[in-house]
Amino acid sequence: MSPQIAALSQVDRERLIKASFEAKAMAYCRYSNFRVGAALLTSKGEIIKGANIENASYGGTICAERTALVKAVSEGMRDFVALAVVTDVKSTISPCGMCRQVIREFCAMDMPILLVPADYYERKEVSATEAAESVKDWTIAQLLPDSFGPEQLDLPRS
Repeated sequence: MSPQIAALSQVDRERLIKASFEAKAMAYCRYSNFRVGAALLTSKGEIIKGANIENASYGGTICAERTALVKAVSEGMRDFVALAVVTDVKSTISPCGMCRQVIREFCAMDMPILLVPADYYERKEVSATEAAESVKDWTIAQLLPDSFGPEQLDLPRS
């Protein structure tokens, strides 16, 4: 577990998970019927929600994670603490490759990324410990190892 993940308070963790479920409820996914919600926590304690928004022209579709990041960045926010992602699947689902690259652009390599199962709250009714253990805690460094980022553009060229 990274120091960042350990530093995320239980209160913020729960706020973020709740917000990801709220975001998922706003998904527009009439083609895939695969709802995704994301919630991004800023260093000022604000939560920015994002849902997947599909389009009949499939290339125009945007994932929940990118929706949250684009909303935040377009409003001048650039300092993020954590991200939570949830779908309707009872196992955790990781961000797609494109989302991982966008997360890499704007988030610290050791920022917590919480992958939340759809049945998190049902598990919590049975056991808070089981619910907590059902969430996968990752970082972008783990999800996108040996990644390309903005700092590579500053490297000397021959």
